[in-house]
Amino acid sequence: METYVLVPGAWHGAWSWRPVAHRLRARGHRVFALTLPGLDDGDDPRRFELADTVDFVAGFLDANDLTDVTLVGHSWGGYPVFGAAHRVPRRLRRLVFHNAFVPQDGVPLVDDVPPGHAALFRQLARESGDHSVVLPYQVWQDAFAQETPEPARKLLYDLLVPQPMSYFEQPMDAPALSSLGLPVSYLAGEADLAMPPGEYAWCPRFPDRLGVEPSEVPGDHEAFLTRPDAFVAVLEKERQKS
Repeated sequence: METYVLVPGAWHGAWSWRPVAHRLRARGHRVFALTLPGLDDGDDPRRFELADTVDFVAGFLDANDLTDVTLVGHSWGGYPVFGAAHRVPRRLRRLVFHNAFVPQDGVPLVDDVPPGHAALFRQLARESGDHSVVLPYQVWQDAFAQETPEPARKLLYDLLVPQPMSYFEQPMDAPALSSLGLPVSYLAGEADLAMPPGEYAWCPRFPDRLGVEPSEVPGDHEAFLTRPDAFVAVLEKERQKS
């Protein structure tokens, strides 16, 4: 049995990990899925800073006295996972980044995405009235969930919550994870277009920052949710390697 703590990406909450969590529990694992501060329904995005998410993940592990944890982060969730790993490495067994950002020291996410993405985020935050970002449906449809069937795609979109823009604007201290001596995996979606092909693609950029070779998983950016059997199969293979 392994203990998994699952950290969602931008606009998502613990609900997005439920299909994966259900399958992992059926295999005998202990699983916790988190909804981070600022991403609960009704949260005021103006109240939160990126450090709050790191505090929350590290505090959750401490408060529940969890040890030998496999900490999994999706997409933007790579930021709180990275930060928490440095805060409580004694509680961790390994780290898994799934099409996730791997922070660079002092570089905010808005400076680590294509300029067009950054301009869109800033525009949406200005227009929001509460300094948050909500993706337009067309962007979501074309880049995040292009392989997800239309009825499910619309339902998932309606479940997304506003993302505090501060989470994209604020950098973090990001010393190399290699200093922690923890096994690290990077799971790369074969059809994930949330970061477009080219200079800003997920791979090899982020696996290279970790010093690992990525393992491929099928589907688009939401495939961990829409194709959980395939995702869990790859996750279990990674577990057997470590």
